[in-house]
Amino acid sequence: MTDASGLALVLLTLGAIAGTYLWRGVGVMFAARIKSEGPVFQWVTFVSYAMLGGLIARMVILPIGPLMETPLLFRTLAFVIGVGVFFALGRRVLPAVFIGVASFIVLVSYF
Repeated sequence: MTDASGLALVLLTLGAIAGTYLWRGVGVMFAARIKSEGPVFQWVTFVSYAMLGGLIARMVILPIGPLMETPLLFRTLAFVIGVGVFFALGRRVLPAVFIGVASFIVLVSYF
């Protein structure tokens, strides 16, 4: 590698770092002025939950790849178990996901 190409790589890296942190700094300045309880944020939250629900439903009902080879009953049972744990533990996502995935693994492995 020549000195010119090494200098170009250093300048490109520094430029990328500066560009990234510039926009992060602007985001921090604007984030302090935005109300997180406003209607726009509620709408974004609702849309994100709807997209997540749609993706989960698609994975359960119309999967692709290796998941397509598993029975619909196993996918549905694991989903129902995960949702049940979610509500039983006071809407805690991480244990619900863990137990839902673990139940799916058990169903596929042993049945």
